[in-house]
Amino acid sequence: MYLVKTPRFMQSLFPNYTWNIKTDEKVLYLTFDDGPIPEVTPWVLEQLAKYNAKATFFCVGDNVRKHPSVFQQVLAEGHSVGNHTYNHLNGWSTDNIPFFHNVRHCAQLVNSGLFRPPYGRLTPSQTQFLTRHYRIVMWDVLSGDFDTSITKENVLDNVVLSAKRGSIVVFHDSLKAFERMQYALPRVLEHFSSKGYRFENLKGVVPKLERKTFMAAAAAL
Repeated sequence: MYLVKTPRFMQSLFPNYTWNIKTDEKVLYLTFDDGPIPEVTPWVLEQLAKYNAKATFFCVGDNVRKHPSVFQQVLAEGHSVGNHTYNHLNGWSTDNIPFFHNVRHCAQLVNSGLFRPPYGRLTPSQTQFLTRHYRIVMWDVLSGDFDTSITKENVLDNVVLSAKRGSIVVFHDSLKAFERMQYALPRVLEHFSSKGYRFENLKGVVPKLERKTFMAAAAAL
């Protein structure tokens, strides 16, 4: 069970998380989780380039290790990146110290002050520790492209009907999501572009925090 549109009351319960970007401009912030992988990520980059769109990729460290050239392509094309743990760990089912070490392992490959927890799941103590060193980026629109029980048209509608100015939208550059994302992403780009929107990454919009202290603190655990 998941919510396509994150309710305001839920956002207010976690004010230290970034859910959207406050703006009066017609701008969306597309994000992609779980890559980079050669089967999907280069295709995503090709679609974004057609609209001069910039996005933010929350990368799994092990995928960066396995596919460094794809990761470098993401950076070379002007997109921003964030830490998504090294092994896509669920914070609710992982003890703190192994979780922090896993984030640190990813940080050795992904130089970013942005962090998104897999599944959006962190315990209060994990949140407290990580917010000292990272900007934790959630979302206010979840495309649902990972959900094999819905159609590709549903994924498109989830974004078109829910996104508004400043929305942070989640897609996945993964094999599981590809069929639905492959249909929805070009149509999302075309739909919002035709309405005068632009697409930006989160670099500079969400300020970086001090990562060096996190590396030292996690290493000492």
